[in-house]
Amino acid sequence: MQDKDFGLNDVVEMKKPHPCGANRWKIIRMGMDIRIKCEGCSHSLMMPRREFTRKVKKILIKHIAEEA
Repeated sequence: MQDKDFGLNDVVEMKKPHPCGANRWKIIRMGMDIRIKCEGCSHSLMMPRREFTRKVKKILIKHIAEEA
């Protein structure tokens, strides 16, 4: 992935699909580790940021933060 411009609540596609068959993941936590949740079965997993950036294929939906 060229641009690693992902953020909280973005929906991403990973290189390999989840065993449930879905390949859409929502980023629900960011930090040293990133927690993602499968949009198909709601299973969540946490992985190191370095591993996540290697396994992500593309950003499907970019979350726009609303200004207060």
